[in-house]
Amino acid sequence: MEMYVYYRVASGHAQQLKSRVLQMQARLSEQYPIRAALKRRPVEESGMHTWMEVYLAVPEDFEARLQQAVQDADLPALIHGPRHIEYFLDSASCA
Repeated sequence: MEMYVYYRVASGHAQQLKSRVLQMQARLSEQYPIRAALKRRPVEESGMHTWMEVYLAVPEDFEARLQQAVQDADLPALIHGPRHIEYFLDSASCA
């Protein structure tokens, strides 16, 4: 299963957020056999960017561990509004 997490961050906090998320993802990748990526929309709206964390091949217990990692990295201090989490399956798995 794949997990996608998106949220908004003030443009001025871009480097700080990027550093924290990449460090967090590296630690999570050491603990779980996942692949992670960080993406950002190219367009800024009202001084904000939308960011997306991507986690591939997540195990069932991963969301709880991710939530703890987010708190440990103090990401909520940089994020405006909620973190939205969505799950997707490969279409071959959905038949």
